[in-house]
Amino acid sequence: MLTSGRARSAGPMPAKGFAGMAQRLIGLFDHLPYSLLALAARIFPAAVFWQSGQTKVDGWHLSDSAVDLFRDEYKLPLIDPSIAAHLAAFAEHFFPILLVLGLASRFAALALLFMTLVIEVFVYPDAWPTHGVWATCFLVIIARGPGIFSLDHLIARRSR
Repeated sequence: MLTSGRARSAGPMPAKGFAGMAQRLIGLFDHLPYSLLALAARIFPAAVFWQSGQTKVDGWHLSDSAVDLFRDEYKLPLIDPSIAAHLAAFAEHFFPILLVLGLASRFAALALLFMTLVIEVFVYPDAWPTHGVWATCFLVIIARGPGIFSLDHLIARRSR
């Protein structure tokens, strides 16, 4: 079909009004870079776990209150509260550092996903909405990787 001497595409006409604005906005969302989403999915849950880890230490040592917490409130089965407190304090510091750096990101996300599962099942089962958000972030990183703002990306580029 010709209009004003130019050929027109046979595609659908852009919608007008509110529907047109919604389509344009969705079009903008399609251009959000995955790497920014991945960065957010790494940093924000990492901060939550880091802050939790900070409540378990006093300087370079595990706090007495951390062991009490695992003995009196968390009550994990099959593991001594002192061992569980030490493991949790280590994991809540080590894996968030890896996630923020984007180093071994998929494995760090997998470890924190496992911790999230343990917390959900054995400690705070009613907090499933929060744990679901964390799990979603970790699953994105596990499935799609950490994005270009990561040491993993730099290492992969250099090894090619």
